[in-house]
Amino acid sequence: MEAGLTYHEYPFLKTLGIQEVNPSCYRNGEWISGTHEFTSISPHNNKGIAKVMLCDVEQYEEAIKAMETEKEAWFLTPAPKRGEIVRQIGEEFRKYKDALGSLVSLETGKIKAEGDGEVQEAIDICDLACGYSRCISGKVIPSERSGHFMMEVWNPYGIVGVISAFNFPCAVHSWNAAIALICGDLVIWKGAPSTPLTTIACQRIYANVLERHGFKSVTTVCQGIAHEVGVRMTQDKRIPVISFTGSTHVGRMVAETV
Repeated sequence: MEAGLTYHEYPFLKTLGIQEVNPSCYRNGEWISGTHEFTSISPHNNKGIAKVMLCDVEQYEEAIKAMETEKEAWFLTPAPKRGEIVRQIGEEFRKYKDALGSLVSLETGKIKAEGDGEVQEAIDICDLACGYSRCISGKVIPSERSGHFMMEVWNPYGIVGVISAFNFPCAVHSWNAAIALICGDLVIWKGAPSTPLTTIACQRIYANVLERHGFKSVTTVCQGIAHEVGVRMTQDKRIPVISFTGSTHVGRMVAETV
């Protein structure tokens, strides 16, 4: 046990796959570590919980390239099947609700009931998205040309970037990811710098299900050094949609850049 960490006091961390020192970038079905060490601190007692090895732009590029290789396969997966996969992700959240709710509480300073409630929101949006996956339709439009008709088809954007805040480290990502996934989009996530353990635990839940279906980069995570990765995401033209949750000041900058 590393001195100064309280990791051993919280057995639910092992249940979620959290270690004393954790990699922070997931792609290609693998977790990789950066070189910058960060300690997650609990607001309850101002003590260190566990460490995270933050990634840089190089690992971010690896994640994006890995997503590009799976983009077509996910897009061509029928929407109801994508919905079923998202439903299974919701079931996985149910399985880990108590442990994940405890982690949300520990890392954000919320009471346990609010931590559990946030995980329930992730479960609920997966159920909702599953239903939506059977409602994505287009119009068949009459044509003035004989023997012809016009058809409206909705296509995914490709990759959606999610930058989330510390106060809802679980729910905000799922609000975006569940809907994006059933629409055929892939998701790259940069969680708040102060709640990296929750980000890692949530991504493990997504990966548990997606890997069973043969997808290793449909959802990726890159917890980066300071604002380095977040800035790169907002400037990346391979990501046509960015969902940002945070301060008004930073939100204005993100809006202008995107």
